[in-house]
Amino acid sequence: MYKYDDYDRDLVKARVDQFRDQVKRRLNGELTEEEFLPLRLQNGLYVQRHAYMLRVAIPYGTLSSKQLQALATVAERYDRGYGHLTTRQNIQFNWVELERVPDILEWLADHEMHAIQTSGNCVRNISTDAFAGVAQDEVMDPRPLAEILRQWSTINPEFLFLPRKFKIAIASAEEDRAATRAHDIGLHLYLDDQGSQRLRVIVGGGLGRTPILGQVVREDLSWKDLLSYVEAVLRVYNRHGRRDNKYKARIKILVRSLGLEAFRDEVNKEWEEIRHSSAQLTAKEYQRVAGAFSSPDYERLDALDPDMGAWLARDKDFARWLENNTRPHQVAGYKSVVLSTKSGGTTAPGDITAEQMRAAAELAEAFGFGELRVAHEQNLVLPDIRKKDLYRLWKALTEQNLATPNIGLLTDIIACPGGDYCSLANTRSIPLASALQERFNDLDYLHDLGDLSLNISGCMNACGHHHIGNIGILGVDRNGEEYFQVTIGGSKGNSSALGKIIGPSFRGEEMVGVVERLLTTYLGYREVDEPFNEAVQRLGIAPFKKSVYGTSAKKPEARS
Repeated sequence: MYKYDDYDRDLVKARVDQFRDQVKRRLNGELTEEEFLPLRLQNGLYVQRHAYMLRVAIPYGTLSSKQLQALATVAERYDRGYGHLTTRQNIQFNWVELERVPDILEWLADHEMHAIQTSGNCVRNISTDAFAGVAQDEVMDPRPLAEILRQWSTINPEFLFLPRKFKIAIASAEEDRAATRAHDIGLHLYLDDQGSQRLRVIVGGGLGRTPILGQVVREDLSWKDLLSYVEAVLRVYNRHGRRDNKYKARIKILVRSLGLEAFRDEVNKEWEEIRHSSAQLTAKEYQRVAGAFSSPDYERLDALDPDMGAWLARDKDFARWLENNTRPHQVAGYKSVVLSTKSGGTTAPGDITAEQMRAAAELAEAFGFGELRVAHEQNLVLPDIRKKDLYRLWKALTEQNLATPNIGLLTDIIACPGGDYCSLANTRSIPLASALQERFNDLDYLHDLGDLSLNISGCMNACGHHHIGNIGILGVDRNGEEYFQVTIGGSKGNSSALGKIIGPSFRGEEMVGVVERLLTTYLGYREVDEPFNEAVQRLGIAPFKKSVYGTSAKKPEARS
């Protein structure tokens, strides 16, 4: 994985010193909150409902075991013993004190981490596939280009004050696990017929108040033109994006108002002027960064482990975990393992304690190569585990409550912190997520449902990505009371779609029953092995709406 060079260390350390002075001036009254606002935001510091929240970047979701240990120390020393993993591969600490933030940032800098540009109207953390570099369906590792983008965009003076925040995701596998169409820029890296790296560029995606899926603005772009083309897009956005209304300031609104063709023409005109400038990538620069992402020293192992059959026959719980929480690996004899943070109704989705962080870091050292990933679904990933170690690893994860076999299932819920923390939220997401996890804790039932995503957002900002959940839940305020609006049919990945609203919103206490009736309808009408979204596409929302709102709706006969 990438290691800081002297330039990185000097830059991050200088930023810590600068912010320490800014905090000092805020505390002694030399800076007003209005003056301090843009300064703290570009250092990842928010004012939440009860305290400050610090968002720490985990570029393209990759961190070392030592870095995870360092994050555990932040949780213990400066917070309340836990952190919250986000959908964009960051970690948030919800209870920090302003005067101690510079010390946190200095500690992070000592461990090659930072919070720079995790907020503010700038280019945010570059995200990618949590299985990048090891996924069996991957064309190539996208992380070198993600790192190049990170270096280029960090404190780039031209793009520090954009009309609105700007998010970039890059992926390079058959299955898009980075939700690229829900980003301001989505990049798909692939090989052309001659074996050269090419890029498909998607622009204008985003959720929030006006959910829009991105559109392809450029096909067949050389990897060497990555920075120059992204720069052209950003320049057009910076020049024409609205600054008079923050709700209409995202690039998705600009693309929609101009039309894709007109936007493409503007970008191409800009690109022709700058494409031969210093922003052009070279093979030497690519190799400089790519060298940090070389494969670890894998053992030569058989694809089939001789003991696996005995373990599977002996322990059904292990077999279920293996089926749901592991993923194919490029190298024979290895698997990638997903650590579920959704263990039931006791913790919020994405929350991970300092003890669990330390345990995960130690297991990454003991069974892997000291590397972990943060997934879009708010879970952790151990990317390189030998099959012969899976049973012992499972036992260790079970002790830490990180082995719930629900990855990709209904209770693998994505949820924002909601009104328990966020001052923008209309409703609390965590109690609803907990109630749903408690109600649907029967693993046999979950497996019968199959892959099914449920996402919860506490407000229109859509931090829980409810628009692209198979079942999406949005918190809305009605005269000071918590209500929830429901969508169905959303999805991310190759078949990205925005969910459709089924009707009027529901009171909080009704929501578990609402979800239960949606699932009952699906189970009753589905064809053999038909996933939830395919059933919605085939049937439309009418039968689901009837089951939820109808006073005499009956459970239909199950189909064989």
